[in-house]
Amino acid sequence: MRVAVCDDHGVVRSGLRQILDAEDDLEVVGEASSVKEAVAVASTCLPDVFVMDLGLPDGSGIDATAEVIRVSPATRVLVLTVHDDIAYLRRAFEAGAAGYLVKEAADIELVQAVRQVAGGKQYVHPSLGAALLAPDAAPARLGGPGGELSDRELEVLRMMALGLTNAEIGQRLYVSVRTIETHRSHIHQKLNVRNRAELVRRAKEAGLLDDEANP
Repeated sequence: MRVAVCDDHGVVRSGLRQILDAEDDLEVVGEASSVKEAVAVASTCLPDVFVMDLGLPDGSGIDATAEVIRVSPATRVLVLTVHDDIAYLRRAFEAGAAGYLVKEAADIELVQAVRQVAGGKQYVHPSLGAALLAPDAAPARLGGPGGELSDRELEVLRMMALGLTNAEIGQRLYVSVRTIETHRSHIHQKLNVRNRAELVRRAKEAGLLDDEANP
């Protein structure tokens, strides 16, 4: 199976190539570091699977996904990203992606995901797959000066308001503490809140704490 990879970090691309080329049935036929390069690689190499990062210097990997499929309709795109957010997953699939994998699991799941996507199936990181199938638990959208909170940020906000630590939230959502710290930072920026009391107030206003006392 012919595979191409797109990531703006050379070290990451090198690591992905090493993982993929170690498999007898996989061959990396092209690399890209931007949306423009990804489209060029797709049109010239016609890979079976394109492993695509979301954060690129000249645009979004979601835009790149749509463009890659436009120039090479037979190519299946597997998004590989640090964003373990259901909103990003939905946007990626709306753009035509066939798979979505979180980078922290790449060393274990990448080869399986590539094979599954190449075989005509969809692949979704397990923790996000469960969230994708679940009904939207958030009773209201919530935002502030910095924008609207994503579904995952609403989950984190609720647990923050209930007093859970970063480590406890990470365990419940199956993500790293660093990822939770990033979500917390985005929540504070978007809502322009300064302390936990304000966070609790905003969570109550959004109805996030109405149903139960524990997450």
